[in-house]
Amino acid sequence: MRRRRDDEEPEKTPLVKEIPPKARDLSEWYQAVCYKAQLVSLAPVRGCVVLRPYGFALWERLQATLDGRFKATGHENAYFPLLIPERLLSREAEHVEGFAPEVAWVTQGGGETLTERLAIRPTSEVVIGTMYAEWLQSYRDLPILINQWANVVRWEKRTRPFLRTLEFLWQEGHTAHATEREAADEVQQMLGIYADVAEDVVAVPVYAGEKSQSERFAGATHTFSIEALMPDGRALQAATSHELGQNFARAYNITFSAEDQTLQHAWTTSWGMSWRMIGAMIMVHGDDRGLRIPPRMAPYEAVIVPISGTDGADVANAARTLLATLRDAGIRAKLDDRMALRPGAKFADWDIRGVPLRIEIGAKDLRDGVVTFVRRDREKGEEGAKTVCPSDDVPARIPELMDDIQRSLYKQARTFLIEHTIATQDRAEFYRLCRERAGMIEIAWCERPECEAHVKVETSATTRVLRVRHGGDTVCTACGEPAVGRAYFAQSY
Repeated sequence: MRRRRDDEEPEKTPLVKEIPPKARDLSEWYQAVCYKAQLVSLAPVRGCVVLRPYGFALWERLQATLDGRFKATGHENAYFPLLIPERLLSREAEHVEGFAPEVAWVTQGGGETLTERLAIRPTSEVVIGTMYAEWLQSYRDLPILINQWANVVRWEKRTRPFLRTLEFLWQEGHTAHATEREAADEVQQMLGIYADVAEDVVAVPVYAGEKSQSERFAGATHTFSIEALMPDGRALQAATSHELGQNFARAYNITFSAEDQTLQHAWTTSWGMSWRMIGAMIMVHGDDRGLRIPPRMAPYEAVIVPISGTDGADVANAARTLLATLRDAGIRAKLDDRMALRPGAKFADWDIRGVPLRIEIGAKDLRDGVVTFVRRDREKGEEGAKTVCPSDDVPARIPELMDDIQRSLYKQARTFLIEHTIATQDRAEFYRLCRERAGMIEIAWCERPECEAHVKVETSATTRVLRVRHGGDTVCTACGEPAVGRAYFAQSY
């Protein structure tokens, strides 16, 4: 497909009539679902999207669960400017070199040509480090534990909703510590929070570990990430946590007076998760009907669909009463009382949107004192997909069902990850598996950048995380040099 130039008319959001089969073309299916489920629309700026209310509600769910965990570990929220003076950005040469191709610049304000370019933040280490240098005086001021909810801009060439856009939403944590050990512990703590949210909330299983030297964040001494596996065999980096050593502290003069009265540089960290996690959720759990949202991420846990006939008024009243009852019980519920749509169209609409549970109530249900539950995590006709529940038991039954659906989606995703994690000692097989996107390919590895570069040229695969380090006598599966550990390789998004 021809890439559109920046000076051409912006694309319009495609009109999606039907969602194509997921197995036929994951990319086509993914974008169709994002548009059909009304998560996003294409913006009039190349590579940007408008986050529609249902899509923003997903972001709010992710944001809330992360924010609660951050605050429980002593972190506070703050906000820093979008624009960064070029002289500040250029102080940390390695950092600038790493981000230079993606930085967008402001060169004019109003009718005035600026004497110094302003970078639109690709990340905020620079401006935050500058402020930490001003705030930090003594060891008594440490640690500084701050998180920022923000948008950033990176000038990407190829874009896709949630996974890679010019502008995206994320959180970025930035901390300063008195010792290297404290900073290292902070990085591992946040990596653990990310893995917990991915698996326990988003129901996406991940591998957590350190990135290779070649895949390390620009300016960091160590980078750690969580990596998920998508249905097409590609890995998706879902969050990162970085030890920055004293590199940024030296570049931005972040110093403090220690207990022994010596002047020392702080040890800093940064860590972040973006709305890319929503993209992972869509790809991992969705099916040919649309989204399947894990209950802990769902804007609505249950949608009530009244099936009105001659007793339409009574059914409508019962549906409204049930909605109030569920909301009083703390259940996120929605009543679909759109008169212009028939029940079948409503069923299809909520299937596309992936609401975990549909509650159907009709005249016969009303007479029998029951409702019908339809689970989104199961196929139509599958055992347990549709069940009848006494009306009085609905508020008590739904939390149990939500837990079961959450476990079900995670189990399916975990099974896929395990079945597509392949260990090999055969060099030819390793290169073939990487080319075929067979999944996470585990090998004994030498950790040499030259080796990883060769694998990337030959297969487009890179290391995702280092699995374990050891001092054994094995050799690297990829090149035959002495191995120092094991690593997962895969092609990635």
